[in-house]
Amino acid sequence: MQDPRFQFGSGSQLPTLGCVVILASLCLVCMMPVLLVSTMQTAIERLHLSAPAATLAVVGIFLGGLVNIPVYQLDRSEAEHTIDMKAMFGVPGMAPRFEQVRRGTVVAVNLGGCVVPLALVVVQVAHIVATGGWVLVAAAGITAANVIACWRLAQPVPGIGIRMPALVSALVAVGGTWILLGAADLELYRAPVAFTAGVLGPLVGADLMHLGDLSKVSVGMLSIGGAGTFDGIVLSGVLAALVA
Repeated sequence: MQDPRFQFGSGSQLPTLGCVVILASLCLVCMMPVLLVSTMQTAIERLHLSAPAATLAVVGIFLGGLVNIPVYQLDRSEAEHTIDMKAMFGVPGMAPRFEQVRRGTVVAVNLGGCVVPLALVVVQVAHIVATGGWVLVAAAGITAANVIACWRLAQPVPGIGIRMPALVSALVAVGGTWILLGAADLELYRAPVAFTAGVLGPLVGADLMHLGDLSKVSVGMLSIGGAGTFDGIVLSGVLAALVA
């Protein structure tokens, strides 16, 4: 005869199992930011930055993701949009909530999702240009290919902005880097080239080259790199540098 303590439906095991699952889920949620920060720092350190500089860049990406810097306003008369005034400065949803109705779209750049990665790209481009030769040619070709791919795949979405498949840019950057810089003596340049192409692809191809399509999207504010840490610009660059 089966011991009732080990019966599945006895109720003695299910509460314990439920607590274990909840505890494990909470631990996983708590560990995810740590793992994400560690992964990003590892990727950025491959860009030949010192550990303190890489840490500063990661902090800038995370905290800067809260800040949107308005650049200009595209006025149009066919639609009105209710926007959160505080969201313009990167802290949406905080009380008190101030709103206004705006005719048009505010174009902004995100500090963590656009400005910081672009600053890192400037440093990498300076090193690539100084190296010259085949590395410079390969970097230019891979970046151009990624810009074109992002431009072709990005689509204006009403109410959201410009969207494109998340991993395409990273795959193009990494694939091109391994094809053109696969030689063992060029390993040192793979991460900088892949990161540069991974950032400039979605920034130029998906965002800047589609600014003319803003008339097709009904959105109060379009923030370039507005998803911060999880934006396609950061995600593509970090994944490309990590895998290349």
